[in-house]
Amino acid sequence: MELEILYKGIAVYCYALIAFTVAFTSFLIAIGTFISVLLILFLLYVVIPIVFKYTPSLQKGLLYLSSVYIPVDFKNPNKLIPASRNFYIKTNESITLGVWQILPISLVAPSILTPPADYEKFLSNGNPVFIYMHGNSGNRGTGHRIDLYKVLQKNNYHVIAFDYRNYGDSGQAELSEEGTVNDARAIYEWTREKVKGKGPIFFWGHSLGTGISSHLLDDLEMNKTSVVTGLVLESPFNNLKEEIKSYPLAQIWSFLPWFDYFFTSPMYENGLQYESDKHLTRIKTPILILHAEDDVVIPIQLSKKLYERILTSRDSNTVEFKTFPYERHYGHKFIVKDKELPAVLAAFVERSKKQMSSS
Repeated sequence: MELEILYKGIAVYCYALIAFTVAFTSFLIAIGTFISVLLILFLLYVVIPIVFKYTPSLQKGLLYLSSVYIPVDFKNPNKLIPASRNFYIKTNESITLGVWQILPISLVAPSILTPPADYEKFLSNGNPVFIYMHGNSGNRGTGHRIDLYKVLQKNNYHVIAFDYRNYGDSGQAELSEEGTVNDARAIYEWTREKVKGKGPIFFWGHSLGTGISSHLLDDLEMNKTSVVTGLVLESPFNNLKEEIKSYPLAQIWSFLPWFDYFFTSPMYENGLQYESDKHLTRIKTPILILHAEDDVVIPIQLSKKLYERILTSRDSNTVEFKTFPYERHYGHKFIVKDKELPAVLAAFVERSKKQMSSS
């Protein structure tokens, strides 16, 4: 009987010990989880904003994404698109830029008997010339960009595509708004010299390239050195501040009352602004805006804001806003797939030529 009581006592004690151990372990886990959550929140909402604010190289790295390298045989663009050549231009800062020249479809056959080095003489044949300014990441040989060159080529337009500093096989130099605009200016000046006033020159900017092309065109018109007939803006934003707030990843922090202090203000202080809504109110060149409704990288609302801001400085007959519905699933970079695009471009080119000749 005494042994039975002893065993029951031991059992109760063991059960109590086990219960205490489980409870204590659960408490430790809960404390550990709580501390882990606090650490994660501290990292997300304190450390990362502070690091971003005080690290200009991080700001530029995330904006330009020039480190996202896609292997391309730059020296042989003919493997990707016919009647094309690779060459290099030096800027006034002695930075070497990699460039592709792509001939219009009507010159594909004649180009077979022409050394690539002599392609530049074709630029003065009167066909429209498009200078393409790409967005961040990748290079002039990235897939969707090649698809666009082919559309422009089939429309019988010349194409000049290039990489800014630090992109593709272009030279290494610090990236900045001023630097990217200066690179684009070097390409424009070379093209203008080769066209010799015998054909219209158009700018085409995509994504970040819309900010670069808008800034450059504003500078050219202010200095009265522009011979640009039209500007195509594909998936544009109105200014970098609003684009940062709208970017999907930024939604982690955008609700914070100190978001601007830690994220947008530092970039503006470091000269990264790309204020197309300011630049485009000062120019008179015809503009075509292209934007897909399902673009999540740069929401179409920013294009609408840009369009409305442009209309405060001119009437609507020199600005066209072409949207592409959700169900076509073009997103940020596949408007090029639209079957209507060649006709839209052809109409814009002819309309721009008439508008600029009468102005």
